[in-house]
Amino acid sequence: MVKVFLREKKLKNGKRGLYLDFYPPVKHPETHKETRREHLRLYVYERPKTETEREHNKETKMLGENIKSKRQLDLQAGVYGFISARDRRADFLAFFTQVVESKNRTSVANHYVWKAALYQFENFTNKKCRFGDVTEKLCAEYKNYLLDKFAINSAASYFLKFRSVAESATQQNLFSANPARKFTIGPEETHKEFLSLEELQKLADTPFKYEDLRRAALFSALTGLRFSDIAKLTWQEVQHSESQGFYIRFKQQKTKYLETLPISRDAFELLGVRGEPDEKVFKELKKAQCMYLPIWTAKANIDKEISFHSFRHTFATLQLTLGTDLYTVSKLLGHRDIKTTQIYAKIIDSKKRTAADLIKLK
Repeated sequence: MVKVFLREKKLKNGKRGLYLDFYPPVKHPETHKETRREHLRLYVYERPKTETEREHNKETKMLGENIKSKRQLDLQAGVYGFISARDRRADFLAFFTQVVESKNRTSVANHYVWKAALYQFENFTNKKCRFGDVTEKLCAEYKNYLLDKFAINSAASYFLKFRSVAESATQQNLFSANPARKFTIGPEETHKEFLSLEELQKLADTPFKYEDLRRAALFSALTGLRFSDIAKLTWQEVQHSESQGFYIRFKQQKTKYLETLPISRDAFELLGVRGEPDEKVFKELKKAQCMYLPIWTAKANIDKEISFHSFRHTFATLQLTLGTDLYTVSKLLGHRDIKTTQIYAKIIDSKKRTAADLIKLK
């Protein structure tokens, strides 16, 4: 195992420079040749004459010992490789930008989140940040900055992107170890409101001023589609075949992926009279109308805070409750990662727990 020693070298100006001595040697990051020395750019007075100089020597040697101890721990963890002065001066924000631009090949929504994460870090650093500036202290300060400015889930998303960039830099030997590795922001599980089957049936029987919104909301509950995909749905995307029945062939607004989604006859009948191929199915549907959803639910005597997205949650929850497996529900929702769908499984587990407690002997 490599041992690290703190040494002193006599300089010409009556001072002594501090350096680390490695035995056996380690590889230098610039020359890639084995070396035994890392110069710390710290010095002490060879013969201190004043109290100030003696205090300087004491503090500098303590700092040198701290660096030596850290290097030894890094070596034992297998993560050591001291960073060159050139790399420390390199522009971390430029590297961050390159990572963000590489995400342009993913979905539009994902690229947008990465751009927002870069924007927040630029604001925090006033658009000036070198690799040498990215220390554990800066990471802790950035974490607190995000928590002070945003809700915890947004803060967690932005910090996770920053930490991922730091990890990419570490993999390219631009950091000896990820300075953000000790810091995390745990997102809170958001409450996903949904309707029971009985409540959904009550809503279906309740008239509403905005008929296109009523039909669209019920269509979402029967298909799991988002508002954005329903609002742009055209008749040419609504198709039928003898073998597949009714289905829609569309591109997701959020992910830009092409999807084929089977729909039930009940869902198809909500669409109304077929129009021209390029005509929108829900012609009068407007996002602003969603603010009136509480009026509709109140008329149906449903005491829940329901948003349009709640109908998508209702679809997922009812499918799992009625026995559809998690993988199939994930595909119906258009999720690329089944972990995204697992939050609904937790809701079902909670309902099972409640149901189990209903039957009592005393």
